[in-house]
Amino acid sequence: MIAAGAVRVNGKPVQVGDKVDPSRDKVSVHGRRVVPQKKMIYIMLHKPRGYVTTMSDEMGRKCVAELVEDVGARVYPVGRLDRESEGLLFLTNDGAFAQMMTHPSRHVGKTYRVTIRPDITEDQITALMTGMVIDGYRTAPADVRILIREPGRVVLEINLYEGRNRQIRKMCEALGLEVARLKRTAIGNVKMGMLKPGDWRELTQQEVSSLTTAAKNIASEP
Repeated sequence: MIAAGAVRVNGKPVQVGDKVDPSRDKVSVHGRRVVPQKKMIYIMLHKPRGYVTTMSDEMGRKCVAELVEDVGARVYPVGRLDRESEGLLFLTNDGAFAQMMTHPSRHVGKTYRVTIRPDITEDQITALMTGMVIDGYRTAPADVRILIREPGRVVLEINLYEGRNRQIRKMCEALGLEVARLKRTAIGNVKMGMLKPGDWRELTQQEVSSLTTAAKNIASEP
């Protein structure tokens, strides 16, 4: 049982009926500060084209922060999607989760829907799948399959297992391929589904557990 006077708010003993604002008031018990536990938030956002993956931008460009102002807490992007790319982006206030998902040794597979113009050859597909040298390093093997093939355009599904900056665009550029559209549709087993551009939703506990388990399993591989 806590003795009378042991609990103080802003240095003053509490009285029955006193109200406390955890975000503003300082609460202590026996002289020790009580810090309210922060609620961990994990959301997925369907990032539209034209938005940069930052919380602010000195050039005045549209930021993903504008799309998550109603989350109720300050969250930060996990990884990046370049300005002209769209699709699935995680945001969280859990620094450990963000580090786990972005650490070079723990890259969970990411799935992209990529529209190429005007066409793609078997040799180019093989190069994407087996790895190629860009920016002085060799890319890891990727899974590539053709979803749609029409005159003037091909839609690919590409699964990457590393997280280099603008990797797909750089790989395609090195092969002389024009990327007309690039959309991330899944990270690990978590799919964006029918979420509309600009909308967000909270990840389920099962989805968060699936992602952390996948990251841990990758890290433990020899």
